[in-house]
Amino acid sequence: MIRLDAATVMLQWAVGGMAFTWFTTRRREVGLGYGWLMRGVFLVMAVAALVLGVQFNPDPVRDLAALGVAAACAVALGVSIRRRSAGVSGQRVEYDRRSERVAAMTGIDRTSTSGVSADANGREFPPNLDLVPVAVGIIGLIAAGFDAAVDANVVVSVLRVLVGAAFLGAITDAMLLGHWYLVQPGLPRRLLNELVAAVMWLWPLQVAVMLLPPGMLGVFTGRIDDGWGGTLGWLWAVSALTTIVLLFVTKAALRERQYSAVMAATGLLYLAILTAFGTDLVARAVLSG
Repeated sequence: MIRLDAATVMLQWAVGGMAFTWFTTRRREVGLGYGWLMRGVFLVMAVAALVLGVQFNPDPVRDLAALGVAAACAVALGVSIRRRSAGVSGQRVEYDRRSERVAAMTGIDRTSTSGVSADANGREFPPNLDLVPVAVGIIGLIAAGFDAAVDANVVVSVLRVLVGAAFLGAITDAMLLGHWYLVQPGLPRRLLNELVAAVMWLWPLQVAVMLLPPGMLGVFTGRIDDGWGGTLGWLWAVSALTTIVLLFVTKAALRERQYSAVMAATGLLYLAILTAFGTDLVARAVLSG
């Protein structure tokens, strides 16, 4: 009913990941290294999408878009590295605020970072540059959705590809951001909370597009044979329910005051990313059979 191929999955991952990289870095509070990490990771994924597409299931529009995503990620990464001396304004402001608070409480004064030198033009990396690979990638994902619709509704196929990209990108970025708190301990938890909340908002959309006919409801009613007597349908349902439960528990962990709560939340997100991939890929694998 729908076609599932690795090239589309990798492009989804790269585009969704870059979209939520912008979602976090737009506030200019996360250190430069986080952006470098994300752009590098999703650059590799876009290249993988291009190679897999050309090798196994060519789609000219999708494959050209994958090349464009890779190039745009490389440009954004290069601009960020070139302007690294400008630093991140929000990070400096937060550091100074915390320093003043520590000084007021303890009398220990730390050197302010407000006077950190900038580059010749005083220009920071423009976060909107991370939206360029997203814009290019969406074109390729729409083309991939059309290509994937074999006996399925084209609109449903495109929705599954686009919603899946956002869902996978958001949960991946949340897990990686949780790790970044080890590098930047003073980072506000608000940023991780926002990403987790975004995944929670996307979860019902992800489940809904997989239930649209022909969808997973057909597996439960027996109209669609998953090849395992309905077992894969229940595996999908368990994956979906487990994902949202883990996200609620992650939000609860982030309400704890101890710093270790962030690491606990990151561990929960490790599990959530596995079940989230099951929520997307198990359904698409069943419906592609």
